Amino acid sequence: MRFCYLPHHFITSSPNPPNHYLRTMFFKEIIGQSEIKKRLTSSVASSRISHAQLVFGPEGCGTLPMALAYSRYVHCTNRGEEDSCGECPSCAKYNKLVHPDLHFAFPFKNAKETPVSDSYISEWREAILENPYFTLDEWSTRIEAENKQLLIPEKESGEILRKLNLTTFEAEFKIMIIWMPERLHHVASNKLLKILEEPPEKTLFLLVTEKEDELLRTIVSRTQLIRMHKIHDAELREALVQRHGIEKADAEKIAFQADGNYAAARLLIDRNEHAAFNLATFQKLMRSSLKFNPAKVLSVVDELAAIGRERQKQFLSYSLDLIRECLLMNYVDQSLVRLAGEELEFVKKFAAFIHAANGEKIIEEFNLAIRHVERNGSAKIIFLDMAFKINELINIPKPVMS
Repeated sequence: MRFCYLPHHFITSSPNPPNHYLRTMFFKEIIGQSEIKKRLTSSVASSRISHAQLVFGPEGCGTLPMALAYSRYVHCTNRGEEDSCGECPSCAKYNKLVHPDLHFAFPFKNAKETPVSDSYISEWREAILENPYFTLDEWSTRIEAENKQLLIPEKESGEILRKLNLTTFEAEFKIMIIWMPERLHHVASNKLLKILEEPPEKTLFLLVTEKEDELLRTIVSRTQLIRMHKIHDAELREALVQRHGIEKADAEKIAFQADGNYAAARLLIDRNEHAAFNLATFQKLMRSSLKFNPAKVLSVVDELAAIGRERQKQFLSYSLDLIRECLLMNYVDQSLVRLAGEELEFVKKFAAFIHAANGEKIIEEFNLAIRHVERNGSAKIIFLDMAFKINELINIPKPVMS
């Protein structure tokens, strides 16, 4: 992600921000990706719909929205040249994600009482209708699975086969969207491979992932690849202005920092709400780590462990921004420091502890913590280990300039 810190006081909304914007799976609602849209609509117009397609790209580029818009377009009975009509009986069902020939498989916390994806279908529909650009961490938070690994279990493969062997109810195609197929149980992956080799008639598989390299090569080789890319800054900036009522100047800063990731841009906006907590917590963590006060460190670690993974990542990202601001203040033109108020006053004092001898290593530790949080590691262990390492690094003397 690019570095361009945007403190909370920089984010200002327009006087009349939009109350809501349509999120019901149309191509026109997907930010950018015009070439992919043309390719998919053309495949339908020419009746060249591959039975298995892999939609992949970096986080926040719109892989799931693209699969949903494509599914709607395939099922639409009065489609236009560029998009679905939005008015036919099929589109009416898509508005609520209840089309009988549209099926889903996705990762969840497996338990005896929730053996298949349909156990969470209500939460799934709600998540998509609120924001189809949601991340795996946001999905995990929604189903209260923050400390559990999300998987698509072995039993799901049997459920997929059962659904696809049914006769279509209304449409020409049965569509199965598998979100995050890299999280399939290995037995389920092998069963999916067999289904892809011998698919039921008039079946469309849409595998949607951000980690194509983690899929079995045999699965990838049996799909048509739909590669998506980061959203262009100008397109993301425009979407932020229209959808969130943000001033153009602030939208430009957020778009630059988000680096083509709409999910990250939304988090940067949301971080505004938690800026005071993040600053206070960062101050406490640094002060307690400096002289390593075990009781105070444990207190901060407990606070961070209690806020959930998404907020933990926001805190770590915020911390990285402050650390980089310290380096800017020490070694670059101080006019580039984009802080004010309490944040600026703190960084002026704290910058003395962040320098050439430790700055890069401290940044590495925070980035490592982000990766561990993303992989469902124990928050208490992650933050306690980080505090120990920060204690060592922050006490390294500042080099004497010759």
